[in-house]
Amino acid sequence: MSEAGTRRAITLAITGASGAQYALRLLRALVAADCDIALLISRAARVVINTETELELAEDSALQETLLRNYAQANDGQLTLYDREDWFSPVASGSSAPRSMVICPASGGTLSAIACGASNNLIERAADVVLKERRQLIVVPREAPLSTVHLENMLKLSQMGAVVLPASPGFYQNPQSIDDLVDFVVARILDQLALPQDLLPRWGES
Repeated sequence: MSEAGTRRAITLAITGASGAQYALRLLRALVAADCDIALLISRAARVVINTETELELAEDSALQETLLRNYAQANDGQLTLYDREDWFSPVASGSSAPRSMVICPASGGTLSAIACGASNNLIERAADVVLKERRQLIVVPREAPLSTVHLENMLKLSQMGAVVLPASPGFYQNPQSIDDLVDFVVARILDQLALPQDLLPRWGES
């Protein structure tokens, strides 16, 4: 295990689109990959997590952090949850911007705000910082059907250097469970982050 401060720093933001399972599986995978995680959760995301999963996130941020650290089996100092208006957090400044940020799932409203540089909360500001510093931003939209506005915002983000990775699992691995479908998308995210993963065999592998 790497010592705190030497791990790869990754920001994970969870917004209010359906698909909390993707975010939680990714969180566990990032912990297992020994990353140092700055975690950002929108208010709507807390509602979705409480609705779609067995987790019950309280409104208190300290309680949320403890629950999620235990859930992901993170080491001390490996996972830090920041409030939506914590402007003094490291991810709010280009001087300490992480190499990579993932927004999973990414709501249509979040895509819109980032595409136009709104920065009204820490998730939007952190994404703005990553883009302006020419770092890696991965957005995982989970919406259907997509409106023209959604498509235009995703095109704009792609042109700005972001990777748009829809939560669209494949079926060529013959999934046997919902977990298999979730792992498919999480594996693709880990590939984009250049992190090792054994969740999904690569095409051509047995």
